[in-house]
Amino acid sequence: MRDHAYDAIPYRVPEMEHRYGPSVHVLAEPLALTQLAKLCAKGTNQPDINRLVGELYRDLLRVIVNAEFPRRATATPTRMIDHTPHGVFHGETVDPQVRAITVNIARAGTLPSQITYDFLNTLLDPRLVRQDHFVMARVLDEASQVVGARITGSKIGGDVDDAILVFPDPMGATGGSICTALDLYKAQVVGTPRKVITAHLIITPEYVTRVTACHPDAIVYALRLDRGLSPPEVFDTVPGTLRDLERGLDDRQYIVPGGGGFGELMNNAYV
Repeated sequence: MRDHAYDAIPYRVPEMEHRYGPSVHVLAEPLALTQLAKLCAKGTNQPDINRLVGELYRDLLRVIVNAEFPRRATATPTRMIDHTPHGVFHGETVDPQVRAITVNIARAGTLPSQITYDFLNTLLDPRLVRQDHFVMARVLDEASQVVGARITGSKIGGDVDDAILVFPDPMGATGGSICTALDLYKAQVVGTPRKVITAHLIITPEYVTRVTACHPDAIVYALRLDRGLSPPEVFDTVPGTLRDLERGLDDRQYIVPGGGGFGELMNNAYV
């Protein structure tokens, strides 16, 4: 006989109510929002910027792994096994035999992707964990509006068949970079992922609209939704209710209230 209390562990994502659909998860965690506010505040500089990005991504990854990664039944002898045959933990744990690929979209995504790679290596069989890389540039129209992203370099380490494909990119602004990267994977890389997950600190309504339309299979996670340039009647509504009126991007496609350009801030490089 053994204890069956941990055979099937329910997990509910701590998320806010919205009307964007079941594939979008905007977390509602006071601690994370406190740290994110500090990260985005005027006057927060290095090394606090990258330290906070690391802390926030590790917390976000815990939610994603709990909610999205497969589990298996395990029986793990504890140190008490030398004293009693009952010294065995039986329960559901994360299945280490799953492929996972994290995608670095430079520059803002470089640190989050490395954190994700290192984090997943502690949970999964490291032989099944990989990191891919993209270098991209914004594409502007004649009015200096962002209309997409152009890949200027990439390093993809193989197929993506049955892998959980994770895109850790701090600011989900227009959705151009994520959609461009996913377009390439679907068109040029062999295999079908088990899941596609995007992981952000902040997203905008514009981002949600574009990504869910272009890649409805993507599962979106974010710590915060910013719609600070919406008209006043939007602010008392559940996010997504007046979706056509919501706006989180200024004329330069920066997020408001946001936190500035994270690629610049995280690398202390303003070009």
